[in-house]
Amino acid sequence: MPSMASRSPEHRQDEAGYAAAWSRFARSVIAIAAFLGVSVIASVAMLDPYGLRAAPGHPPGPIMDANQRLAYPQIARGGAFDAAVFGTSTARLLDPDALDRAFGARFANLAMNAATPDEQLHLAALFLARRPVRAILFGLDATWCAADPPARTANAFPDWLYAEGAPWGVLRQVNLRSVTAAAQVGLARFGLARPRIRSDGYAVFTPPEDRYDAERARAHIRAGAADPAAPADPPDAPMPALDRLDRFLGGVPAQALKLLVFMPVHAVAQGAPLTAAGRREAACKARVATIGTAHGATVVDFRIASPLTTRDANYWDALHYRLPVAARIVTDLKAAAATGAEDPAGVYRVLAHP
Repeated sequence: MPSMASRSPEHRQDEAGYAAAWSRFARSVIAIAAFLGVSVIASVAMLDPYGLRAAPGHPPGPIMDANQRLAYPQIARGGAFDAAVFGTSTARLLDPDALDRAFGARFANLAMNAATPDEQLHLAALFLARRPVRAILFGLDATWCAADPPARTANAFPDWLYAEGAPWGVLRQVNLRSVTAAAQVGLARFGLARPRIRSDGYAVFTPPEDRYDAERARAHIRAGAADPAAPADPPDAPMPALDRLDRFLGGVPAQALKLLVFMPVHAVAQGAPLTAAGRREAACKARVATIGTAHGATVVDFRIASPLTTRDANYWDALHYRLPVAARIVTDLKAAAATGAEDPAGVYRVLAHP
């Protein structure tokens, strides 16, 4: 192979030209990649799919990501809400419009599928920090009673999105999912796509009522029945999630309406009396009643065997009731908060009332 010194000037000139061309090409690729990257970051920031700019005076835009853990912080930060629902899917069907009429407040429904107490309290703290609050409703289930409740579900929980100011949020939200959500936000603003979740957090996640199949529902209900022989925490074991709820309620304005509600799962999913789970549930309800009394809250217990929870036709499965039941729950909560009296038909009990 000839050395550089032995090559002809023309050959050396060609090699130098190739090197310069490759250098220009590489710089162009880097510049284009940088431009595209900055453009994507700027576009996502401008469209703001997760409401980083949301505030009480700057409501969020169309909610296009159906992942509630990503979508709900923007509702907690923005919008003209002064009341909110927190809980799991057992509270998701409570329509904020119906709650507004019942309690004279402006509700958002921020109940999340399979939300742990820790996740609910993170979201509630974000909501409470951003506005004067007139009403708070917690839909309680058995996870609040656990001696060692899970901190998170299998769904990734974006802690940064719940932190004050969502630090580095403009960069953290740049991924394929957020780019897709941002594009859908753009389409929604031009009327070319429909929001996935209503601006107050409400969405009907159950199938359409005209598709209700009683036999199918009955099979799902039986599949979700509690095992009466299953072990459970002893009645006197700690309930750390309720301790945190107690502390949280201490930060809610004294004059605000506070509703702590054991939601009406089907009777077969409840801890039956005299079983380990039943004794634990009874101890949990007593603890919530004590907390409610201390904070001037109304504590309502639908988690009992009643004409509502023993009727299969009211449920899609052991945990999820149908839309007409959700409307009844709102009506019953209004009556319970106003009177402090238990339901004459035995659908709910009032465990505490101011």
